[in-house]
Amino acid sequence: MRIHYIDLAIILLYIVGITLFGMRFRKGQQDIRDYFLGGRTAPWWAIAFSIVATETSLLTVIGTPALAFAGNLGFLQLVIGYIIGRILICFIFIPQYFRGELFTAYQLIEKRFGARMKSIAAATFLLTRTLAEGVRVAAITKVVSVAFGIEARVAVIPIAALTLLYTFEGGMKAVIWTDVIQLAVYVSGAVLASLMLLNQIPGGWTEVTQVAAAAGGKLRIFDFAFSLTQTYTFWSGILGGAFLTMASHGTDQLMVQRLLAARNERDSKKALLASGLIVFAQFALFLILGVMLFAYHQHSPLIAPGGDKDRIFPEYVVREMPVGVAGLIIAAIFAAAMSNLSGALNSLASSSIVDFMRRPSNAAESARTLSRSRWITVGWGIVLMVLGTLEWGSVLEKGLTVASIIYQSLLGLFLLGLLNRRATPRGALVGMFTGLGLMLYLWGYTPLAWTWYVLVGTLATFAVGSAASLMDAGPTTEMS
Repeated sequence: MRIHYIDLAIILLYIVGITLFGMRFRKGQQDIRDYFLGGRTAPWWAIAFSIVATETSLLTVIGTPALAFAGNLGFLQLVIGYIIGRILICFIFIPQYFRGELFTAYQLIEKRFGARMKSIAAATFLLTRTLAEGVRVAAITKVVSVAFGIEARVAVIPIAALTLLYTFEGGMKAVIWTDVIQLAVYVSGAVLASLMLLNQIPGGWTEVTQVAAAAGGKLRIFDFAFSLTQTYTFWSGILGGAFLTMASHGTDQLMVQRLLAARNERDSKKALLASGLIVFAQFALFLILGVMLFAYHQHSPLIAPGGDKDRIFPEYVVREMPVGVAGLIIAAIFAAAMSNLSGALNSLASSSIVDFMRRPSNAAESARTLSRSRWITVGWGIVLMVLGTLEWGSVLEKGLTVASIIYQSLLGLFLLGLLNRRATPRGALVGMFTGLGLMLYLWGYTPLAWTWYVLVGTLATFAVGSAASLMDAGPTTEMS
């Protein structure tokens, strides 16, 4: 084992402590509104923190410094697009979500295109979220292998199991309030690591800027070249990032569930917009941390040439941090993993129950549905544990790529329903599958950068769906 026993004790104490804290929220749950929406009692600022914590995941904590270590700060161009996407969601999606009591994003599709299209949209979400979350859970292994010196992929199981336990018990309230704590923990860990790292680099920040400049401008943010194959440019960031966020935060139940858990439409918008500012600051912190790790690496190599750059940050923590501090930061990294996983479990269960099963009509049925919701959460937990034992490669970009391939069909479907009054269910279905087929082709046979996937696929889905609807004599349904 590479870490000290004191660090191990800190990690275990944190993981067990957050589990016990989350389990406290079982009290007072009477129906699925309490379990999946937390009774709509959470304040907007807590929901904002929960959105950021869920959006972040372990991929961000170890993958974002790796991006800056290997490149520059260009990823922030994408984050600017994330903020623009949030503004568009406030105008296009959130008002629709608060017309009636909705539990999932896909009930909006049912109101527009009927039950069959709702099931298709929900199934698309379940597939997308399961694959993306499998990548995120697998990232735990990278940290475990660095900290403990073992490559056992089953190491993800204990952490996933404890996360499952408090999610099973506490539902959405546990998810939101543990997210608040875990966001504070992992951001504090990153700040602490940055301060200690800066102190350990000979020459401090001056040395960082000199090394960054000599390496080809590692502190550069903007690249105004228009390229469909270059991943991080201003245009792919602004346009691609906006569309990616519209899909992830406007149509993915993982995020929409938090928006629906707000007390009202105004609080939902405040939470989403505030989360954009927080997430920008957070990504800037992790990217600059990556640049500092690069400068430190010039004096004391952290990995061998060609090594896995996702291990850079964990390697620095384990090797260079003093006893106690290393344990706190490794615990912070695990906090990000647990935060994201708990939200995914609750959202997968909510869509499974609400979108594919009959709504309860009396108190007895409500109690049975609540019990069924808990056990479906367990089922999804087992699925994600299995996927977490697989090898997925570079974690951050792999996770975003997998999600982007399928996200576009959901966003195209939602925009078709909200913006095109003539769209029909059959036309929407044709558009969805055409967009998905196009994305699979572009992913497998073209050099198109993944940052363009959602934009291109959404436009294709919308255009084909609109054209197919004009040729379809089937009925249309207005949003009420």
